[in-house]
Amino acid sequence: MKNSQLIECVPNFSEGNDMNIIKQITNEIESVEGVKLLNVDPGKATNRTVVTFVGEPQAVIDAAFLAIKKAGELIDMSKHKGEHPRMGATDVCPLIPIAGISMEETAEYAKKLGARVGKEVGIAVYLYEAAQADKKRNNLSVIRAGEYEGFFKKIKLPEWKPDFGPVEHSIKSGSTVIGARDFLVAYNINLNTTSTRRANAIAFDVREAGRVKREGNPVTGKIVTDENGNPVNIPGTLKSVKAIGWYIEEYGVAQISMNLTNINTTPVHIAFEEVSKKANERGIRVTGSELVGLIPLKSLLDAGKFFLEKQQRSTGVSESEIIKIAVKSLGLDELAPFKAEERIIEYLLKDATKNRLIKMDLAEFADETASESPAPGGGSISAYLGVLGISLGTMVANLSSHKAGWDERWKEFSDWAEKGQDYKNKLLLLVDEDTNAFNKIMGAFGLSKATEEEKKVRTQAIQDATKYATEVPFNVMQLCYGSMEVIKAMAETGNPNSVSDAGVGALCARSAVMGAFLNVKINAAGLTDKAFAADIVNKGKEIEAKTQLLETEILKIVNGKIGG
Repeated sequence: MKNSQLIECVPNFSEGNDMNIIKQITNEIESVEGVKLLNVDPGKATNRTVVTFVGEPQAVIDAAFLAIKKAGELIDMSKHKGEHPRMGATDVCPLIPIAGISMEETAEYAKKLGARVGKEVGIAVYLYEAAQADKKRNNLSVIRAGEYEGFFKKIKLPEWKPDFGPVEHSIKSGSTVIGARDFLVAYNINLNTTSTRRANAIAFDVREAGRVKREGNPVTGKIVTDENGNPVNIPGTLKSVKAIGWYIEEYGVAQISMNLTNINTTPVHIAFEEVSKKANERGIRVTGSELVGLIPLKSLLDAGKFFLEKQQRSTGVSESEIIKIAVKSLGLDELAPFKAEERIIEYLLKDATKNRLIKMDLAEFADETASESPAPGGGSISAYLGVLGISLGTMVANLSSHKAGWDERWKEFSDWAEKGQDYKNKLLLLVDEDTNAFNKIMGAFGLSKATEEEKKVRTQAIQDATKYATEVPFNVMQLCYGSMEVIKAMAETGNPNSVSDAGVGALCARSAVMGAFLNVKINAAGLTDKAFAADIVNKGKEIEAKTQLLETEILKIVNGKIGG
């Protein structure tokens, strides 16, 4: 999606069993142009569906409005039963800033949505988190206290007058909460017990709000109060975490249901480890966990690296391998298969038309290159040569990290492998980007030149595209030369049994630099900005010369170790 401003919307609807109702609601969302539906996550036991979609702000609130309206028409709250706290057909509808928009701006859109729902749908709306100015009523759990059944009386209290809509709690639709908040991860941890009371005890151990202090028995003992008569609280061990315990009949186990409201403060893997520790202290074992909705890529990468480091294994492995380690370590696949492509927000936002070349297998890539089409050409091949070169260097680092007898050096080589993976990933993107740059030039040549104004536009477009097509291979040169630092280190200090692989890596990197430079020069020759052209060519000559010297150094090291 190419919007300059992106917000995410994660409405929770009080229906998790009737897929026909859920589909009618999501159809409303998908009817709005500029919105992308990312995930639909129904829960039978909770009788609740979490929907995630993104788009530019106005489109998102239009889609949210239609979904809230449709949910109110289809869901009858007077008949609703479920494990999760709820107060309305659309229980809660948060807006989350994703790109190019502040929290303050997002909060204004939440208010705009709330006002429209209150006026046009005719249900009571409460604002929460960043959209709510009154700090006494900006917490979702405080607003929702009493739930659907208790709200008929609660809404009549002066302090609980809705922000928008009638001062009536609809028998059919209930009331709803709309707001703006940071990205939240809804995360459930599975226990080897059926006891809700024991699950709650663990939840109180870890959640930031903790538990009320009592004399003697922590459940039935007299509440301890301070000098003002207020209950004394024992805080939990995890900041920015809300948690309760419940029993899920569908799975036959109790869970700790958590909202991680700031995953920078308490990441998923830290929450999992702390719950595991507290459960163990109570004679209970964590068996796995469950993600509700979506998660940022970084969360799973951080988790995977955390568990790899605990094993003293290299973290410089592929993204897919790190995610696999995270899923297995957290037990995210215990209750159902975990499909990363459907759960990681960045994967869902990827443009399927991009990175076409690097998704091909080796034979397809070779056939595409050998075809009569001029792209992919030397630029893409140079970038891929660089990928192969640093991949070999990274392989040596990983082999060295796991070499028998070198256990104390695992972190040293893990760091090199991580650096190698970073170069590899950046170069992989440039394999396709070089071809994209060529296609931009062809597109510019295809522009109309019927009028003098159109000729000027076409000429400028050709120059802009050609400049970009010069910068892409120059970037390849820089990255490939930089990657030789890793390759040289592995030739010098890595597993001696793989030193020849480091040598081949150096040959690939050198060839990539020289091949990319040919593309820099041929494209620079077509630029009217001669100062830019001369500067980038001179810089290219410098990189080429330094690369050739470094290749000679590396091959000298390699040949010195293998003889010859």
